[in-house]
Amino acid sequence: MNTTPRTHAPETKIERVALVTGGSGGIGRAVVQRLAQDGVAVAVHYSGNKARADETVSALIAEGSRAMAVGGDVANEVQMIAAFDAVEAEFGRIDVVVNTAAIMVLAPIVELKLDDLDRMHRTNIRGTIVVSQLAARRVQAGGAIVNFSTSVTRTQFPSYGAYTASKAAVEGITLTLARELRGKDITVNAVAPGPTATPLFLDGKDDATIEKLAQAAPLQRLGQPDDIAEVVSFLAGPARWINGQVLFANGGLA
Repeated sequence: MNTTPRTHAPETKIERVALVTGGSGGIGRAVVQRLAQDGVAVAVHYSGNKARADETVSALIAEGSRAMAVGGDVANEVQMIAAFDAVEAEFGRIDVVVNTAAIMVLAPIVELKLDDLDRMHRTNIRGTIVVSQLAARRVQAGGAIVNFSTSVTRTQFPSYGAYTASKAAVEGITLTLARELRGKDITVNAVAPGPTATPLFLDGKDDATIEKLAQAAPLQRLGQPDDIAEVVSFLAGPARWINGQVLFANGGLA
């Protein structure tokens, strides 16, 4: 597991520190950028693409933010302990953990390869447990844990069965943890995006399918990563009375 602490100088007072898993691409990158704009020091987590994480960190530093990159498999508790340790060593604390890391393999249930099911469940379920455990132990009072579900838990689109099952588990983990952290002054919520224009969503879909999904919401467009990052920013900062909830950020998709 590699870590790349990189902060800008001179030293400035850190108000809050966030670790964002999957923070180098798609929704994760938008979340990192938004939190940095909010004045939060950010740790950009990556699993395989260190170069992209380093590029994200460099861009943030150039804009005057404090940032670092940390690597690790979210489902590997040893690697993630090291990642959390690196963030605390660099910034002194962790106030917010946002777990966007996930994989998605689409197939009708009758055709689903069980190896794909296992891979999704390892990252999406075990990974959420690993990150949530560490976050529950490390996040400071007044902090927030934000996990990621999906609006497909409501819409039940064909071919999303196994992915939806993994994300329904994330919702159960999130809502239970919120209640288990009674008295800790730590909020725990999940964000459930609808169709969002990210590489994860767009990959493998033809233009007609994308347009159909864009028109499904009353606002008649796909979500953008910034739309989702706005919700995370709210949960990570001012939303102290929202706890144990799943927020569906989907433009009104049923």
